Amino acid sequence: MKISEFTFELPQELIAQTPAQKRGEDRLLVIDRITGAWNDMNMKDFPSLVDSGSIVVVNDTRVRKARVFGISETGGRVEFLFTAAAGPDLWQAMVSKSRKQKPGKTYTFSTPSGELYCKAMIESDVQDGDEGSSLKMVRFDRPVDESFFQVCGHVPLPPYIKREDDFNDEKRYQTIFANECGSMASPTAGLHFTPETVKELEAKGVEVLHITLHVGMGTFLPVRTENLEDHVMHTETYNVPADVADKINAAKAQGRKIVAIGTTSVRTLESAVDRQTGILKAGSGATNLFIKPGFEFKVVDQMLTNFHTPESTLLVLVSAFAGREHMLAAYRHAVEQRYRFFSYGDATFLK
Repeated sequence: MKISEFTFELPQELIAQTPAQKRGEDRLLVIDRITGAWNDMNMKDFPSLVDSGSIVVVNDTRVRKARVFGISETGGRVEFLFTAAAGPDLWQAMVSKSRKQKPGKTYTFSTPSGELYCKAMIESDVQDGDEGSSLKMVRFDRPVDESFFQVCGHVPLPPYIKREDDFNDEKRYQTIFANECGSMASPTAGLHFTPETVKELEAKGVEVLHITLHVGMGTFLPVRTENLEDHVMHTETYNVPADVADKINAAKAQGRKIVAIGTTSVRTLESAVDRQTGILKAGSGATNLFIKPGFEFKVVDQMLTNFHTPESTLLVLVSAFAGREHMLAAYRHAVEQRYRFFSYGDATFLK
């Protein structure tokens, strides 16, 4: 199949720039993945749509404030997006105006009050990898940990949000489940959940279980190949706790439904399953699984997810789950009804 088969017209004003005034007040488009029929509902209706005895799986990754501005030797402001640690004082980073940021250049990083926090030097270019040649290896003058990002960093809002982050984003761009720090982006389907949502689910016998997948910046990269078979997915790390795997395997054996919250949960579960036996395996791993039409889902029965960008791997994934024609028709309806799209937007429930 071709990526051009997964496109739709999206007015720019429907791309949500801010979250709903109150968490959990978003709209919900419920889509029958067998018939393609849809219903316009609200997130407050979600617990009533989940069958008693089902298991809901959420991603508990926490977004790192990995967007940090440094000052170059000449006084220029340079943006660093730190993607992964390679050592106590060595990090990979995507750097703005990357061709000008050459090995040997040094930068200072300061606190909001203007105090020097640390210095760093670009040690080398990283020529390959999912993010491309804008990746650099950055050596700090001392070890840095999460306190560096908390003090000096900014919330790495997606590129389609055309504003600077603010204090509100520190809370609203994290899910209520956020625990394990390491994501470059939020698992946004989980943003719709409130403690009340969880209580309502548990009251009807639904268990909410946590897995972890750290979202990489590759999630925002466009598909640059026309044929889907030629696209190579970015790699992300995940963890499935042993007790979670046991509970999901028991539920599958008993015919109870597994409801994945977000495409990150889907990719984790479908990556960790033994595709021969259908048994979900516990433990940590890395995945570059590209789910596209024809994929056989072994674990996930239902999915809550946000609206995705045209010609994206995420739109391909939900099309594999519910059918391309069904999804494109539902998206056209969503545009007509003025649903809000992408990270801070509304949700879909594929059942």
